[in-house]
Amino acid sequence: MDQTTEESVGKRAIQTTDQDPSTAESAAKRSKSKIEAEDTSSYLGPKRDKVRGNIRGAEKYKGKKAGPWGPGTRNAEEAAKEAAKTEAAESGEAGEALADANDDKEARVPKRKVALLMGYCGTGYQGMQVNPNAKTIEGDLFKAMVQAGAVSKDNSDDVKKISMMRSARTDKGVHAAGNVVSCKMIVDMDDVVGKINSHLPEQIRIFGFVRTINSFNAKVLCDSRVYEYLLPTYVFLPRPPLPERTGAPTETVVRENAPEGSMAWDENVHISTPEEMTEKRNYRIDQDTLAKVREGFSGYIGTKNFHNFTIGKNFKERTCQRFIMKFDVSDPKMIEGTEWLSLKVHGQSFMLHQIRKMVGLIVMIIRTDTPMKLIPETFNANKINIPKAPSLGLLLERPMFNTYNRKVQGKNPALDFSPYEEVMVAFKEKHIYEGIIKEELQFNRFDEYLQILDGHAEKYNFAYLNKEGTIPEEAIIKRGDTLEAAESDVESDGSS
Repeated sequence: MDQTTEESVGKRAIQTTDQDPSTAESAAKRSKSKIEAEDTSSYLGPKRDKVRGNIRGAEKYKGKKAGPWGPGTRNAEEAAKEAAKTEAAESGEAGEALADANDDKEARVPKRKVALLMGYCGTGYQGMQVNPNAKTIEGDLFKAMVQAGAVSKDNSDDVKKISMMRSARTDKGVHAAGNVVSCKMIVDMDDVVGKINSHLPEQIRIFGFVRTINSFNAKVLCDSRVYEYLLPTYVFLPRPPLPERTGAPTETVVRENAPEGSMAWDENVHISTPEEMTEKRNYRIDQDTLAKVREGFSGYIGTKNFHNFTIGKNFKERTCQRFIMKFDVSDPKMIEGTEWLSLKVHGQSFMLHQIRKMVGLIVMIIRTDTPMKLIPETFNANKINIPKAPSLGLLLERPMFNTYNRKVQGKNPALDFSPYEEVMVAFKEKHIYEGIIKEELQFNRFDEYLQILDGHAEKYNFAYLNKEGTIPEEAIIKRGDTLEAAESDVESDGSS
């Protein structure tokens, strides 16, 4: 500090305390110390004051989670950057410091909101939606997008960062010939679809993508969904006399040496012999039975209370009201020696297990010659146990976005699977239909399903399957009466 500055400080101190020399001396010392602390030789002007304020603010909130200066907030990060710049400027190393600070930052590439049009075979997966510690379709899709460069490294640690959302959440083992996933993705690269597919297994394919409005959400903007269910016609054969049980109705007698891959591990469940299966596969549905099947499925059309066709729901919950627009049953088709029907249901939305239980009820009604008037009874308040058909035959055909397409007409591309129809059909034939047929022929899954129901008929309480088509008191579920009622406490709502 030069002589002129010292004299100025002294004069100010004397002027303010001219009656007390000791006080004047103390004031002079405080002013001198303050000026030395500011180090005016390196003063950088108003910007330096702002930087110092930011640094003090960051230090004040250091280690705290809340507030604008918390760790990781923009204020704290900016303060740290400014401090680094200032120190580097003072030592003449600004350029080198900035380069080091950005070494771990990837060049920012713009993301675009898109709708991925895809298909998959659900065999071996625990469903569509990402689930920690589970193998899911979305989990493999996200990994492939990261590996292909469609998701940046900064966003590669959390699927939520790309706002991924599916139009339909399929359950374990359920397939999709067409599904839509909305997300933010890097699209400014050559053949982004091909690169993502190169990192996916063959049973998952992206057919293409469509640029959408920024607020697009595949679940919210989906109008309705079309599902298909493949069913061998032999399931409509009349139910044979129920087998005599070994032990009490609730007792399980474990079978020794059960066939590999079989789910009939209870001694009370009959396993059909090859000769018996040959006879069943030779069955051909007649026109009268086919008419009854079509009549049964048409009973679901309209807005109904489907509380009996899911779990964990009661009659009074509004979410049980679902709108079914259409339920078609195809003509029978021969595939590898077995006759099949294709069931297609078009609905606004579906609850967990809803479609499988809808199929299961019609199968049981036809097998037991129960009157069709039972169907409207299931929409009333009485709770009954309806068996769900195997997941093997179920697949999502495609979601529909008619309202969205009308709103963006002339502004954005329509969300439509039509341009990919040929490749979708080929994918469905090879990876979905073939898989369903192969598993059925190898393990007799649909026959096994029926044998399990017949072997545990008392346990599952099917007293509503009767010649009157009514629900007797003994068939009404009270909490704890059946396995399915107990499961309602642990399973959650889902798609179908």
